[in-house]
Amino acid sequence: MDEDLISKKELLELTGISYGQLYRWKRKNLVPEEWFIRKSAFTGQETFFPKGQMLARIDKIVNMKDDLSLDELADVFSSLPNDMKIDKVELIKRNIVSQQTIDYASPFLGATAVYSFEDTLFLFLLEACLQSGEMSLDEGKYLLLTMKEQYAKFEGKPCDLIYIRKMGLTLCLLVTTGSELFFEQGVKVVLRVQVAKKIEELKLKITTT
Repeated sequence: MDEDLISKKELLELTGISYGQLYRWKRKNLVPEEWFIRKSAFTGQETFFPKGQMLARIDKIVNMKDDLSLDELADVFSSLPNDMKIDKVELIKRNIVSQQTIDYASPFLGATAVYSFEDTLFLFLLEACLQSGEMSLDEGKYLLLTMKEQYAKFEGKPCDLIYIRKMGLTLCLLVTTGSELFFEQGVKVVLRVQVAKKIEELKLKITTT
């Protein structure tokens, strides 16, 4: 068995959840269909899961299910942006995005008092990359332009934002999550961010902060 997979039996024993709970969460889209991996074993076909992702997801569900309904949790875990509108003042007040990031992004996203979820996501990504210390404020324009021009083409499918640099030149690109990339010598991958994870993180902040 692959090292990063865990069998269904082991998962249920380790987490203490029931078979019924697991498949109810699957029906409610709290656990993605693609995480249920069928593999041949001594006893025939068995179901396995990506261990790290599955344990992290179950931990979140268990800790949040008393505060949010299963439908609300499903929306949090969905990689699709929703139609919520977010007030600029609330973003700053709740420390989701800084005033500096909003001011810098205004020429690209427009000066507005209320943002769509998608534009809030772009701000949130920019904030995270700036906070990492790997991206300068001036380089943030490449992130914003890439997200505005290319993100819709993925139609909600998981994608990664990649920030590369060579000899002082900066480039941002979006690729399908998990894609392998090969560059010429001298290219440094400075950041690789899973957009779906940031969507989940942003929804959690908006919902629970």
